[in-house]
Amino acid sequence: MTNNGVEVEIYGERYTIRGGANEQQVKRLASEVDQQMRELALTMRTATPAKIAVLAALHLAHELHEVRALQQEKEADLDRRTSNLMETIEAELGAVRAR
Repeated sequence: MTNNGVEVEIYGERYTIRGGANEQQVKRLASEVDQQMRELALTMRTATPAKIAVLAALHLAHELHEVRALQQEKEADLDRRTSNLMETIEAELGAVRAR
């Protein structure tokens, strides 16, 4: 990303995004938001762009929430499996030491 930012177009509006993010990543994210807004607009012909943007943001926030919940489940499962493995290893080591 240059100091001048990255030019993107979302739902017919041009934006300059400034910050430290990778230029290609910013463009991919902008494209995803644009796609989400366009898909919503197909089902809501009388909605304003602002309403479509809010609904797109809610949809994307829901997706993020689902991904975070799945990640937490996987981390909890990994913690349980690691704990069980450590208990098994400690029990086997205890049995070997007792010989």
